Amino acid sequence: MKAFTYKFPTRVGTAALALSLALFSGCKDFLDVAPQGQLTEDQIRTDPAAAQKLVDGVYNVMYLGGFGSDVHGLQYVILTDIASDDSDKGSTPSDYGPAAEVDNFTLTSSNGIVNNAWTGYFQAVTRANQALDKIPLSPVDETTKNRLLGEVRFLRGYFYFNLVRFFGGVPKLDRVPDASEINSPEFQKRATAEEIYQLIIGDLQFAVDNLPIKGETEVGRATKAAAQAMLAKVYLYRKDYQKAYDLTNEIIKGSSGAYGLLPAYENIWREVGANSEESIFEVQTGVNAACDNSAVNQYVVSQGPRSGGKGGWADLGFGFNTPTEQLVNTYEAGDKRKAGTIIFINTAPSGTVLWDGFRIPSKDSVENFRYSYKAYHSRTKERNCGKNDYLPKNVRILRYAEVLLINAEAALQLGNAAAAATNVNLVRERAGLAPLGSVTLENIWHERRVELALEHDRFFDLVRQESVTPGRIVPLFAAQGKTFVKGKHELFPIPSTQIDLSGGQLTQNPGY
Repeated sequence: MKAFTYKFPTRVGTAALALSLALFSGCKDFLDVAPQGQLTEDQIRTDPAAAQKLVDGVYNVMYLGGFGSDVHGLQYVILTDIASDDSDKGSTPSDYGPAAEVDNFTLTSSNGIVNNAWTGYFQAVTRANQALDKIPLSPVDETTKNRLLGEVRFLRGYFYFNLVRFFGGVPKLDRVPDASEINSPEFQKRATAEEIYQLIIGDLQFAVDNLPIKGETEVGRATKAAAQAMLAKVYLYRKDYQKAYDLTNEIIKGSSGAYGLLPAYENIWREVGANSEESIFEVQTGVNAACDNSAVNQYVVSQGPRSGGKGGWADLGFGFNTPTEQLVNTYEAGDKRKAGTIIFINTAPSGTVLWDGFRIPSKDSVENFRYSYKAYHSRTKERNCGKNDYLPKNVRILRYAEVLLINAEAALQLGNAAAAATNVNLVRERAGLAPLGSVTLENIWHERRVELALEHDRFFDLVRQESVTPGRIVPLFAAQGKTFVKGKHELFPIPSTQIDLSGGQLTQNPGY
């Protein structure tokens, strides 16, 4: 089936939206949601298609990127990849100082990147809550209604999973507030991280119980396996290894061959690999008949090779998110994943030729010597409308290789070393590497790093792994000349703008 794209504007024409905008001491923009078109409550009550449009409007918020509000754009890249030991800021040394602050762990609560991410994710949560509030009014049958609610709760669980990993405890917005609750501390103060995780688990479990399997819904919509994989990942963070193992086992053994490893690793991030057997969940993009790209704002162009005006060629982007030498050196000899992950700018007279034939003239014509291949979208071999800020590359959120690695880590923690080795070796075989006779936790974490490099998980992984084996994270960053302070840098600061907008009811993270 053709994958759907979900650039559908929605707006609930009731007091509920006004309340969500006025929330937090009547502030003007703490949870400011951009105009979302028109969809009245009467339409929701009478038109069976209206509820689906509400859901599509929640998917649509995942396109937020750039400056102001960000869910999967440059700010997301900075807080996930650039914050880690896998990549540096890149671009020119003077370009975008707030990104350098994140990269070097010198950021404060006034850093605009954390505020942009906070704003984007709470816009996403607010839109999900609006949909959850109105879908029950739809005339569709209960099975369909629960499927729609399951999609939205999957998305809200995902949004909050990123929020709790970015900031720790955050405000728990699990419903649209009543008029009398506009200034309620319940919605302004931070819930604990534990309370947020319980909300996430509840949302994802509902999705597991109510979403269809792959093949029984449009390509790209959340499925039962997507909810199982996301919930398994949450349980891995919670160190509930039995549940993580059981959920991933259901995907591996119970999906009747619906999922597998795409044979050519490098194709996973190309248009040909979108929604392949490897895909568990992706942010859907596309080009419609009017040639109007539906895409994450600035995701591709922010990471493209940058000339800085040198060499007389039209460059491909801003040059952010450059892989580190430490990442390069982590790959074993013969690992195919290195060439599929990193664009290496070489010194050959012919320049550097990318997979689609695009030629970067010389090493002297670029600002940086390495770039992300996983973020590259061909202007000539893949569909687009020439709008560089909106190049339609699907953002891969969950894929089958990670399911295997979650299962392997959980299995090892449960004492099942044989299952752990089997799944690790499946991933290694695709990479062209010899199997391991037995695996350790370090082996599995190594495979996570090289398999998922530049896929926006490494920083979170480092923090999680530090909680399992203390003493790892500080030396890794020290080797790059960066000072990671334990007890502080595991989380990003609560934006000072948001503390002010809450009337001081939001509290700051330790050390900031």
